Amino acid sequence: MNRAMLKQYTKLVEFLGLVLGPTYEITLHDVHGKNSTIVAIVNGAVSGRDLDSPPTAMALRAVADNAKDMDYRTNYNGLTSGNRTLRSSTFYIKDKNDDLVGMLCVNFDDSKFQELSSQLFQLIHPDVYMEDNIVIRSDVLESLDEEDTERFGDSMISAADSVIEEVLSEGDIPVERLSQSEKIRIVAQLERRGIFRLKGAVTHVSKELHASPASIYRYLAKVRQEAE
Repeated sequence: MNRAMLKQYTKLVEFLGLVLGPTYEITLHDVHGKNSTIVAIVNGAVSGRDLDSPPTAMALRAVADNAKDMDYRTNYNGLTSGNRTLRSSTFYIKDKNDDLVGMLCVNFDDSKFQELSSQLFQLIHPDVYMEDNIVIRSDVLESLDEEDTERFGDSMISAADSVIEEVLSEGDIPVERLSQSEKIRIVAQLERRGIFRLKGAVTHVSKELHASPASIYRYLAKVRQEAE
């Protein structure tokens, strides 16, 4: 984002945080550059993040895809590192060329309201009616869809691992048995998902794939050359 956009959206983050209150976390991501970073945040305790926290795997995918044909996403699942579910929404900030330069994200912690709702129903309805008609979200973690759930990590490692584990699970091959060509394909998928926009990602990926950082840089250069 340019300086004017950054100033404008930073003020909007502060405004929304004051208006909506402490159960709403508002974050502003600057994604125009080598690394995606959180440049403004209020009520970070909702997801446990701060200005040094990395973007999520879902945010990285949006950056890699340039949020094509999308202006925003609303009311999808978020999951904190402490396994609290959030209701999340993202507004994609684009420049005059329709290129993604930033993201304004709202994460709402409705856990207290769920508890109050459950207690209220228990007070005004008999137990039999509750059992037959009211669904309490006690099994929400089991029902979350991996692809449509945003997972909020508290470090670069947790953000990278969530992507690496997903990619490795697709091939169903133990990492110690990966061939060079398979490692290149994994690096290509990680590149498409934007994982290498995270500072320190190459070093971490090299450890996870049992390869040297030099090898990962070489694979990455090959992947980017082929993409061009």
